Amino acid sequence: MTDNSAGLRIGTAPDSWGVWFPDDPKQVPWQRFLDEVVEAGYTWIELGPYGYLPTDPHQLEDELGSRGLKLSGGTVFTGFHKTEEERTRAWDQAVKVAGLASQLGAEHIVVIPDLWRSDATGENLEPRTLTDEQWKKLAAGHDWLGKALLEEYGVKQQFHSHADSHVGTAREVTRFLDETDPRYTNLCLDTGHYAYYGGDNLALIRERPERIGYLHLKQVDQTQLFDVLKNDVPFADAVAGGIMIEPPHGVPELGPIIEAAAAISPDIFAIVEQDMYGCDVDTPFPIARRTRDHIHGCTHMARQF
Repeated sequence: MTDNSAGLRIGTAPDSWGVWFPDDPKQVPWQRFLDEVVEAGYTWIELGPYGYLPTDPHQLEDELGSRGLKLSGGTVFTGFHKTEEERTRAWDQAVKVAGLASQLGAEHIVVIPDLWRSDATGENLEPRTLTDEQWKKLAAGHDWLGKALLEEYGVKQQFHSHADSHVGTAREVTRFLDETDPRYTNLCLDTGHYAYYGGDNLALIRERPERIGYLHLKQVDQTQLFDVLKNDVPFADAVAGGIMIEPPHGVPELGPIIEAAAAISPDIFAIVEQDMYGCDVDTPFPIARRTRDHIHGCTHMARQF
Protein backbone atom coordinates (compact mmCIF):
# COMPACT_ATOMS: atom_id res chain seq x y z
CA MET A 1 0.00 0.00 0.00
CA THR A 2 1.26 3.50 -0.81
CA ASP A 3 2.51 5.46 2.20
CA ASN A 4 0.16 8.26 3.19
CA SER A 5 1.73 11.36 4.76
CA ALA A 6 -1.44 11.87 6.81
CA GLY A 7 -1.28 8.37 8.29
CA LEU A 8 0.61 7.04 11.28
CA ARG A 9 4.12 5.63 11.16
CA ILE A 10 3.90 1.92 11.98
CA GLY A 11 6.82 0.37 13.84
CA THR A 12 7.63 -2.55 16.08
CA ALA A 13 9.51 -3.28 19.30
CA PRO A 14 11.76 -5.91 20.92
CA ASP A 15 8.71 -6.94 22.95
CA SER A 16 7.20 -8.36 19.75
CA TRP A 17 10.20 -10.69 19.61
CA GLY A 18 9.68 -11.84 23.21
CA VAL A 19 12.27 -9.48 24.73
CA TRP A 20 11.53 -8.33 28.28
CA PHE A 21 15.02 -8.14 29.79
CA PRO A 22 18.39 -6.64 28.80
CA ASP A 23 20.04 -10.05 28.95
CA ASP A 24 18.28 -13.39 28.82
CA PRO A 25 19.78 -16.39 27.00
CA LYS A 26 16.29 -17.51 25.96
CA GLN A 27 15.67 -14.26 24.08
CA VAL A 28 16.54 -13.66 20.44
CA PRO A 29 20.01 -12.06 20.00
CA TRP A 30 19.76 -8.36 19.22
CA GLN A 31 21.47 -8.66 15.83
CA ARG A 32 18.91 -11.21 14.71
CA PHE A 33 16.10 -9.02 16.05
CA LEU A 34 17.26 -6.06 13.95
CA ASP A 35 17.72 -8.18 10.84
CA GLU A 36 14.28 -9.71 11.19
CA VAL A 37 12.65 -6.32 11.78
CA VAL A 38 13.94 -5.23 8.39
CA GLU A 39 12.89 -8.44 6.69
CA ALA A 40 9.42 -8.14 8.22
CA GLY A 41 9.04 -4.72 6.62
CA TYR A 42 9.37 -2.22 9.45
CA THR A 43 11.45 0.96 9.59
CA TRP A 44 10.76 2.24 13.11
CA ILE A 45 11.65 0.45 16.36
CA GLU A 46 11.81 1.12 20.08
CA LEU A 47 14.89 0.71 22.22
CA GLY A 48 13.38 -2.06 24.37
CA PRO A 49 14.87 -2.78 27.80
CA TYR A 50 17.98 -0.66 28.22
CA GLY A 51 21.03 -2.78 27.52
CA TYR A 52 19.40 -5.16 25.05
CA LEU A 53 20.49 -3.10 22.03
CA PRO A 54 23.95 -1.50 22.07
CA THR A 55 24.14 1.42 24.52
CA ASP A 56 27.00 3.20 22.78
CA PRO A 57 25.24 5.82 20.64
CA HIS A 58 27.72 5.58 17.79
CA GLN A 59 27.50 1.79 17.61
CA LEU A 60 23.71 1.86 17.81
CA GLU A 61 23.52 4.57 15.15
CA ASP A 62 25.72 2.45 12.87
CA GLU A 63 23.71 -0.72 13.49
CA LEU A 64 20.39 0.99 12.81
CA GLY A 65 21.68 3.08 9.94
CA SER A 66 23.19 0.13 8.10
CA ARG A 67 19.74 -1.48 8.14
CA GLY A 68 17.72 1.63 7.35
CA LEU A 69 16.10 1.60 10.79
CA LYS A 70 15.03 4.54 12.96
CA LEU A 71 14.31 4.88 16.68
CA SER A 72 10.95 6.14 17.93
CA GLY A 73 11.56 5.95 21.68
CA GLY A 74 12.76 4.17 24.79
CA THR A 75 11.25 2.88 28.04
CA VAL A 76 11.55 3.85 31.72
CA PHE A 77 9.95 2.11 34.72
CA THR A 78 8.58 4.07 37.69
CA GLY A 79 6.91 3.70 41.08
CA PHE A 80 6.18 7.26 42.13
CA HIS A 81 3.32 6.28 44.45
CA LYS A 82 5.81 4.69 46.86
CA THR A 83 8.49 7.01 48.24
CA GLU A 84 10.41 10.12 47.25
CA GLU A 85 13.41 7.89 46.49
CA GLU A 86 11.53 6.71 43.41
CA ARG A 87 12.38 10.00 41.73
CA THR A 88 16.07 9.17 41.98
CA ARG A 89 15.45 5.70 40.55
CA ALA A 90 13.42 7.12 37.66
CA TRP A 91 15.96 9.80 36.84
CA ASP A 92 18.86 7.36 36.92
CA GLN A 93 17.05 5.41 34.21
CA ALA A 94 16.07 8.54 32.29
CA VAL A 95 19.66 9.76 32.08
CA LYS A 96 20.62 6.52 30.33
CA VAL A 97 17.52 5.86 28.26
CA ALA A 98 16.60 9.39 27.22
CA GLY A 99 20.27 10.27 26.86
CA LEU A 100 20.74 7.48 24.34
CA ALA A 101 17.39 7.71 22.56
CA SER A 102 17.53 11.48 22.08
CA GLN A 103 20.97 11.24 20.48
CA LEU A 104 19.44 9.02 17.82
CA GLY A 105 16.56 11.41 17.19
CA ALA A 106 13.86 9.72 19.25
CA GLU A 107 11.32 12.11 20.77
CA HIS A 108 9.39 9.84 23.12
CA ILE A 109 9.94 7.96 26.37
CA VAL A 110 7.32 5.37 27.25
CA VAL A 111 6.92 5.19 31.03
CA ILE A 112 5.55 2.02 32.60
CA PRO A 113 4.38 1.95 36.24
CA ASP A 114 5.57 -0.70 38.66
CA LEU A 115 3.21 -3.64 38.96
CA TRP A 116 1.45 -4.59 42.19
CA ARG A 117 2.13 -8.22 41.27
CA SER A 118 5.58 -9.46 40.26
CA ASP A 119 5.93 -10.32 36.59
CA ALA A 120 8.73 -12.71 37.54
CA THR A 121 7.19 -14.74 40.37
CA GLY A 122 3.47 -13.87 40.35
CA GLU A 123 3.79 -12.76 43.98
CA ASN A 124 1.57 -9.95 45.24
CA LEU A 125 3.90 -7.11 46.15
CA GLU A 126 1.45 -4.51 47.44
CA PRO A 127 -2.29 -3.66 47.49
CA ARG A 128 -4.00 -3.51 44.10
CA THR A 129 -5.43 -0.03 44.55
CA LEU A 130 -3.88 3.25 45.61
CA THR A 131 -4.91 5.59 48.41
CA ASP A 132 -5.73 9.20 47.59
CA GLU A 133 -2.34 10.21 48.94
CA GLN A 134 -0.61 7.66 46.71
CA TRP A 135 -2.51 8.98 43.70
CA LYS A 136 -1.20 12.45 44.46
CA LYS A 137 2.36 11.16 44.68
CA LEU A 138 1.92 9.23 41.44
CA ALA A 139 0.61 12.22 39.50
CA ALA A 140 3.16 14.66 40.92
CA GLY A 141 6.00 12.26 40.14
CA HIS A 142 5.01 11.85 36.52
CA ASP A 143 4.57 15.56 35.97
CA TRP A 144 8.01 16.13 37.50
CA LEU A 145 9.56 13.46 35.26
CA GLY A 146 7.79 14.69 32.14
CA LYS A 147 8.92 18.26 32.73
CA ALA A 148 12.51 17.17 33.37
CA LEU A 149 12.60 14.92 30.28
CA LEU A 150 11.30 17.73 28.10
CA GLU A 151 13.67 20.35 29.47
CA GLU A 152 16.80 18.19 29.64
CA TYR A 153 16.43 15.95 26.59
CA GLY A 154 13.63 17.38 24.47
CA VAL A 155 11.64 14.13 24.70
CA LYS A 156 8.01 13.61 25.67
CA GLN A 157 6.79 11.32 28.42
CA GLN A 158 4.08 8.88 27.28
CA PHE A 159 2.52 6.99 30.20
CA HIS A 160 1.63 3.33 29.57
CA SER A 161 -1.24 1.84 31.56
CA HIS A 162 -0.59 -1.80 32.27
CA ALA A 163 -2.19 -5.05 33.38
CA ASP A 164 -1.38 -5.92 37.02
CA SER A 165 -0.57 -2.26 37.70
CA HIS A 166 -2.45 0.43 39.63
CA VAL A 167 -3.43 2.21 36.41
CA GLY A 168 -5.18 -0.28 34.19
CA THR A 169 -8.95 0.14 34.07
CA ALA A 170 -10.74 2.90 32.19
CA ARG A 171 -11.64 4.60 35.47
CA GLU A 172 -8.04 4.49 36.66
CA VAL A 173 -6.69 5.84 33.38
CA THR A 174 -9.24 8.65 33.47
CA ARG A 175 -8.26 9.54 37.02
CA PHE A 176 -4.60 9.53 36.03
CA LEU A 177 -5.31 11.96 33.19
CA ASP A 178 -7.41 14.17 35.46
CA GLU A 179 -4.62 14.42 38.03
CA THR A 180 -1.70 15.04 35.63
CA ASP A 181 -0.61 18.00 33.52
CA PRO A 182 -1.02 17.55 29.74
CA ARG A 183 2.08 19.68 29.17
CA TYR A 184 4.24 16.97 30.71
CA THR A 185 2.23 13.72 30.93
CA ASN A 186 0.23 12.05 28.18
CA LEU A 187 -0.61 8.52 27.14
CA CYS A 188 1.05 5.76 25.30
CA LEU A 189 -2.29 4.10 24.64
CA ASP A 190 -1.58 0.39 24.59
CA THR A 191 -4.60 -1.05 22.83
CA GLY A 192 -4.17 -4.52 24.33
CA HIS A 193 -3.53 -3.51 27.92
CA TYR A 194 -6.45 -1.06 27.83
CA ALA A 195 -8.75 -3.75 26.41
CA TYR A 196 -7.43 -6.27 28.99
CA TYR A 197 -9.62 -4.59 31.62
CA GLY A 198 -12.50 -3.86 29.28
CA GLY A 199 -11.47 -0.38 28.18
CA ASP A 200 -12.90 1.02 24.94
CA ASN A 201 -9.91 2.39 23.02
CA LEU A 202 -11.96 4.35 20.51
CA ALA A 203 -14.03 5.96 23.26
CA LEU A 204 -10.87 7.07 25.07
CA ILE A 205 -9.41 8.56 21.88
CA ARG A 206 -12.70 10.32 21.20
CA GLU A 207 -13.07 11.66 24.74
CA ARG A 208 -9.41 12.62 25.40
CA PRO A 209 -7.83 13.27 22.00
CA GLU A 210 -5.41 15.85 23.39
CA ARG A 211 -3.89 13.24 25.72
CA ILE A 212 -3.08 10.59 23.09
CA GLY A 213 0.62 10.96 22.37
CA TYR A 214 1.70 7.49 21.22
CA LEU A 215 0.22 4.06 20.48
CA HIS A 216 1.23 0.51 21.25
CA LEU A 217 -0.69 -1.86 19.00
CA LYS A 218 -1.70 -5.29 20.25
CA GLN A 219 -4.77 -7.46 20.60
CA VAL A 220 -6.20 -9.54 23.45
CA ASP A 221 -7.59 -13.02 22.99
CA GLN A 222 -11.15 -12.67 24.26
CA THR A 223 -11.61 -16.44 24.37
CA GLN A 224 -9.04 -16.50 27.20
CA LEU A 225 -9.54 -13.12 28.81
CA PHE A 226 -12.44 -13.78 31.14
CA ASP A 227 -10.92 -17.03 32.37
CA VAL A 228 -7.69 -15.11 33.09
CA LEU A 229 -9.57 -12.45 35.05
CA LYS A 230 -11.89 -14.86 36.85
CA ASN A 231 -9.02 -17.07 37.96
CA ASP A 232 -6.76 -14.13 38.82
CA VAL A 233 -3.97 -15.37 36.54
CA PRO A 234 -0.79 -13.25 36.82
CA PHE A 235 -0.15 -11.24 33.68
CA ALA A 236 3.17 -12.96 32.95
CA ASP A 237 1.44 -16.34 33.04
CA ALA A 238 -1.32 -15.03 30.81
CA VAL A 239 1.31 -13.86 28.32
CA ALA A 240 2.91 -17.29 28.36
CA GLY A 241 -0.53 -18.68 27.59
CA GLY A 242 -0.93 -16.42 24.56
CA ILE A 243 -3.33 -13.81 25.95
CA MET A 244 -1.89 -11.21 23.56
CA ILE A 245 -2.78 -12.79 20.27
CA GLU A 246 -1.69 -12.19 16.70
CA PRO A 247 -3.97 -9.75 14.83
CA PRO A 248 -6.64 -10.00 13.57
CA HIS A 249 -7.67 -12.81 15.91
CA GLY A 250 -8.32 -10.66 18.99
CA VAL A 251 -9.65 -7.30 20.12
CA PRO A 252 -9.66 -4.38 19.57
CA GLU A 253 -9.77 -3.93 15.81
CA LEU A 254 -6.66 -1.93 14.93
CA GLY A 255 -7.68 -0.11 11.75
CA PRO A 256 -10.27 2.20 13.34
CA ILE A 257 -7.88 3.03 16.19
CA ILE A 258 -5.10 4.00 13.78
CA GLU A 259 -7.53 6.14 11.81
CA ALA A 260 -8.90 7.85 14.91
CA ALA A 261 -5.39 8.64 16.16
CA ALA A 262 -4.29 9.84 12.71
CA ALA A 263 -7.15 12.33 12.80
CA ILE A 264 -5.55 13.83 15.93
CA SER A 265 -2.04 14.03 14.51
CA PRO A 266 0.03 12.18 11.88
CA ASP A 267 3.01 12.59 14.21
CA ILE A 268 1.70 9.92 16.58
CA PHE A 269 3.65 6.67 16.37
CA ALA A 270 1.86 3.32 16.28
CA ILE A 271 4.29 0.67 17.49
CA VAL A 272 3.36 -3.02 17.32
CA GLU A 273 4.17 -4.47 20.73
CA GLN A 274 2.80 -7.99 21.05
CA ASP A 275 3.80 -9.35 24.45
CA MET A 276 5.50 -12.66 23.66
CA TYR A 277 8.03 -13.20 26.44
CA GLY A 278 9.03 -16.83 26.76
CA CYS A 279 8.35 -17.72 23.14
CA ASP A 280 10.69 -19.78 20.98
CA VAL A 281 13.15 -17.59 19.05
CA ASP A 282 11.75 -18.79 15.73
CA THR A 283 8.17 -17.81 16.56
CA PRO A 284 8.12 -13.97 16.35
CA PHE A 285 9.34 -13.23 12.82
CA PRO A 286 6.46 -14.70 10.76
CA ILE A 287 3.95 -13.18 13.20
CA ALA A 288 5.62 -9.77 12.88
CA ARG A 289 5.49 -9.92 9.10
CA ARG A 290 1.86 -11.04 9.01
CA THR A 291 0.93 -8.35 11.55
CA ARG A 292 2.53 -5.65 9.43
CA ASP A 293 0.73 -6.89 6.34
CA HIS A 294 -2.56 -6.98 8.24
CA ILE A 295 -2.19 -3.42 9.53
CA HIS A 296 -1.23 -1.95 6.18
CA GLY A 297 -4.04 -3.89 4.57
CA CYS A 298 -6.81 -2.90 6.97
CA THR A 299 -6.39 0.88 6.81
CA HIS A 300 -5.09 3.51 4.40
CA MET A 301 -3.78 5.46 7.40
CA ALA A 302 -0.71 3.28 7.97
CA ARG A 303 2.68 4.26 6.59
CA GLN A 304 6.20 2.92 6.86
CA PHE A 305 8.23 6.14 7.02
